[in-house]
Amino acid sequence: FVAQQTPPDPCYDESGAPRRCIPEFVNAAFGKEVQASSTCGKPPTRHCNASDPRRAHPPAYLTDLNTASNMTCWRSETLHHSPQNVTLTLSLGKKFEVVYVSLQFCSPRPESTAILKSMDYGKTWVPYQYYSSQCRKIYGKPSKATVTKQNEQEALCTDGLTDLYPLTGGLIAFSTLDGRPSAQDFDSSPVLQDWVTATDIRVVFSRPHLFRDLGGRDAGEEEGGTGSTPYYYAVGELQVGGRCKCNGHAARCVKDKEQKLVCDCKHNTEGPECDRCKPFHYDRPWQRASAREANECL
Repeated sequence: FVAQQTPPDPCYDESGAPRRCIPEFVNAAFGKEVQASSTCGKPPTRHCNASDPRRAHPPAYLTDLNTASNMTCWRSETLHHSPQNVTLTLSLGKKFEVVYVSLQFCSPRPESTAILKSMDYGKTWVPYQYYSSQCRKIYGKPSKATVTKQNEQEALCTDGLTDLYPLTGGLIAFSTLDGRPSAQDFDSSPVLQDWVTATDIRVVFSRPHLFRDLGGRDAGEEEGGTGSTPYYYAVGELQVGGRCKCNGHAARCVKDKEQKLVCDCKHNTEGPECDRCKPFHYDRPWQRASAREANECL
């Protein structure tokens, strides 16, 4: 019989001294609700019926459990008219430090995709990354820009990941720190700590690849002609890889009484992100923990 030991608290070392601790890495999108500006099946069509579970393609399919053999796909309405913009919006419910945003498609990838983030629960949005075969025309951005120390919060536009092929299973993956000079010393870069912080993620698809690119007729002819291909966006999985943001003062996030996600703060800190000192612990200003220094409140 072994006495039940309390598991060691990652926020303190063996001698009880405080040290930096961070919540585990998760897919923050998993199981969360996504708002889609367009979803097929209302009214029903031949391929999609929102009221028949076997033929529905709801936004919940973006963040459910997908396996290689069972990929569930959200699908937009068939697009007949420009502008062919469709928006997906995901609320994380709390500040996260985002490492990547990825989308796996069940349709061909759109010709242009914008990824945006909010840090204030959807009140304001800032661009994170653009993908387009026509960066300057669609987004007013050059397609070959680099990030320097002076513009580390700049959203870039790349003309990769917009090919029509593969027709299904194509991936778009944006890494928040890739190519950002201060990423090597993330601990001492408030600019990048801010850049990776998000409460909500939004993806805007525009200008799908029209199937005349495949030698077929323009998707716009679907109504009148026969044998032409209707166009829609379809995504099997939206992932947001990252960690609950607790500034190095919590090893996990938990639901509070109102079922809101909050940091389980240590080091005499408090607040949704352990972002201030507890009362009576104001002997030095609050600071984020780093690998070298726990910066607990005293």
